[in-house]
Amino acid sequence: MMSAKNLRDSILQMAVEGKLVEQREEEGTAADLLASIREQRAQLVREKKAKPLKGGESVIWRDDDGHWFERRGKGGPVCIDDEIPFDIPDSWCWARLMSFSLILNGDRGKNYPSKSKLHDDAGIPFVSAVNIKNGTIDSSNLKYLDEQQYEALNAGKLMQSDILFCIRGSLGKCGVYPYEQGAIASSLVILRQMGSDVDANLVEKSYLLFLLASPLTFVQIRKMQNGTAQPNLSAAVLGDFLYPIPPFAEQKRIIEKTDEIKPFVDEYGRAHERREQLDRELPIKLRKSILQAAVEGKLTEQSDDDEPASLLLAGIREKRAQLVREGKAKPVKGGESIIYRDDAGHWFERRGKSDPVCIDEEIPFDIPDSWCWARLGAVTTYVQRGKSPKYSSIEKYPVVAQKCNQWSGFSLEKAKFIDPTTLAAYDTERYLQDGDLLWNSTGLGTLGRMAVYQSEVNPYELAVADSHVTVIRTIVNWMSYRYLFFYFAGPSVQSTIESKSSGTTKQKELSVSTVLNYLVPVPPFAEQHRIVEKVDAVLNRVNELV
Repeated sequence: MMSAKNLRDSILQMAVEGKLVEQREEEGTAADLLASIREQRAQLVREKKAKPLKGGESVIWRDDDGHWFERRGKGGPVCIDDEIPFDIPDSWCWARLMSFSLILNGDRGKNYPSKSKLHDDAGIPFVSAVNIKNGTIDSSNLKYLDEQQYEALNAGKLMQSDILFCIRGSLGKCGVYPYEQGAIASSLVILRQMGSDVDANLVEKSYLLFLLASPLTFVQIRKMQNGTAQPNLSAAVLGDFLYPIPPFAEQKRIIEKTDEIKPFVDEYGRAHERREQLDRELPIKLRKSILQAAVEGKLTEQSDDDEPASLLLAGIREKRAQLVREGKAKPVKGGESIIYRDDAGHWFERRGKSDPVCIDEEIPFDIPDSWCWARLGAVTTYVQRGKSPKYSSIEKYPVVAQKCNQWSGFSLEKAKFIDPTTLAAYDTERYLQDGDLLWNSTGLGTLGRMAVYQSEVNPYELAVADSHVTVIRTIVNWMSYRYLFFYFAGPSVQSTIESKSSGTTKQKELSVSTVLNYLVPVPPFAEQHRIVEKVDAVLNRVNELV
């Protein structure tokens, strides 16, 4: 689908090639118009209202064989076929910008006021490139000269309806000046129409603006800009730009036609923006929908051959009790959480020896009968925030920070490194293991973002997490860490991150107790793996399509 800018550029290009409106013999030729312009300039020069062109007037014509020639002043004709970018109708002619517009340089020399001496609120407008917007002057951030500063200027004074063109920095920006008085910064030049002080139909102002905004201008800018770090043109180089000139009446018809088309182009532009926004949002929305369907049991079929999640969770509690007896795990604070659904479909939770409590208001969505809800702490062996280490220039043991965790994957490219002596005081359980979920637990923009630690991505001996990252660890045959990753990446969790966090508007935090208390929909173990395989396959297909 063509972008709105490309459509506008195509219409502009058609217009300057004479393909937007028909040519009419009774409207004369551009050659006659340009001859009249030269006469008008000579009159202005005699009246000392304009300076003669350096090097003499440029006269461009096409010979009987279709070749284009140019003569400047008293010089001989020179073939300029290599400069002509495209064909134009027989009644049109090519002309240098300086041939049909007075170009006034913006350099004021010694009398140019410094920025610190400009005024913020009143006086005579002083215009720079930042003030040009949408073809006119944005007054919201104008600076001003006082009368004394304005009178001291020896150049760069504006008249109402002057066209401003940027020759430094934002090359090609242009706009019409709407006020009676003003002055310009050195990044601009003034294009003042021939005939401003005489009664003559020369070049229609709207058509001149049209030419300046056309792709032809920017093609010539790219060829002729002489800047490096800050691209720029000189006023003389700008004056040499070539433009196609139609008869005056045709210029007006071109503008009328483009004005007629403009509302449709604008509507197309709005439609294109909506389409682009949809294109940007669609993969994200699809991914969210897929993940949500997966953790609701709607992406895969349930199998009667699978052991129900309630038995899986009972087995996990038995294994945890064994680990506690062996001193390999700590007992759950407050006692084990057991969540079950009664015959009426209500969800209850019992912790330790306490009485059951109905938790229906906490349940975010329905799950299949073979599934069960569980607290994260009930299906993991280790949930702990990292520590703030002493950093070292020795690149040996990386520290995983928030910036290392991206939804696209885990990376140590921007990681810092822990001081080896500090690492020596760490319990080995703090060393990251394959499959550890690394959950960003502080901040605003990155809160809730998660990645999976993979030792194959770590070229170093080991890694640890910093205090802004919570490490979530499971046992392989308890819970699939990839299933948990899909759950925490899905909308049911991500949409509630802010509400479950504590802290101020500037700094949010997910405490370890909050993380441990997260409700997780638990499928049978075999179904967890089927879900992971299905999600991978569907997301890969989505990536191919979008």
